[in-house]
Amino acid sequence: MDAIYVQIRQLAQQIASHFPIPDFYQDYELENELSYQFFEENPVISRLKSFIADCIDNDFGHGMNHAEKVTLDAGALMYIEGKAAGYTGDLIDRKVMILQCAGLLHDIKRKEKDHAIKGADFARKILKDYPLTPEEVDDICVAIRNHEAFKSTVKMNTAEGVLMSNCLYDADKFRWGPDNFTHTVWDMLSSRNPPLTAFIDHFPSGMEGISKIKSTFRSKTGQKYGPQFIDLGIAIGTELLEVIKTELAQEL
Repeated sequence: MDAIYVQIRQLAQQIASHFPIPDFYQDYELENELSYQFFEENPVISRLKSFIADCIDNDFGHGMNHAEKVTLDAGALMYIEGKAAGYTGDLIDRKVMILQCAGLLHDIKRKEKDHAIKGADFARKILKDYPLTPEEVDDICVAIRNHEAFKSTVKMNTAEGVLMSNCLYDADKFRWGPDNFTHTVWDMLSSRNPPLTAFIDHFPSGMEGISKIKSTFRSKTGQKYGPQFIDLGIAIGTELLEVIKTELAQEL
């Protein structure tokens, strides 16, 4: 990464540190902890995690760090939404496992055109060797297929599948909040290093795109908490742009 972007990333992280964490993590501390424990202890997830770590690219803003965060938040959403749907005991854990598989795999083809479609096809091949039913694999693949914003979705066959798809989408779009300015943007720039003027010129349209995500959250929990993620990201980005224009004016 060019030195100027290293400097801007540090500025962005300093700015972000002054903002509160999203309420989702405080209001649902237990569910987030349960998702983390499952992620660390479940043998199926551990096996898939090792596989993903060996083959996912980390230079496009959607590498292992992104996959793990989406997976953890998706699991927490399933604990919340699954309980509301009447899931209990082993059933909810099973749904969390299926959804965490989808979270780990959702961006495996991120650098390719139509990455959600190709990622779903790739997931289907990989998961043949995992202890999952054909129906569970279908749910994972369609959830992956449906995780992009502003794209048409494939109809799910069951209410459980709809819930899984919604939770994966929302967990992925939570990343359009603070994460966008602490990690994603800079990881994407690391392989491109565009001129700073080009980055600044693109900034307003990028912020507009982030803002549009606010109305797209799908689960009840995502609809309640997702907009705050986006508002925090916009606030961080707005402050960052002003700091760049002030402190790095000589670079523009």
